Amino acid sequence: MRTATVDVDTLRDSRSLVITRNEAAAALGVDPRTVTASIENGTIPSVKLGRRVVIPREKFLKLFDPND
Repeated sequence: MRTATVDVDTLRDSRSLVITRNEAAAALGVDPRTVTASIENGTIPSVKLGRRVVIPREKFLKLFDPND
């Protein structure tokens, strides 16, 4: 299991293709239920892999890209 001490800079440096709801919540400083609600309303992009819901790392980081 991955550690929950994550911030946006750590995610930028990561080589993983996806992040979990808990990692996204830790990076944003919010409760994981807030991330789940944002996934459900389409604010945060996600992919369902079987029973797991994961967040594509690059798409998540684009939400915070000042150049877009």
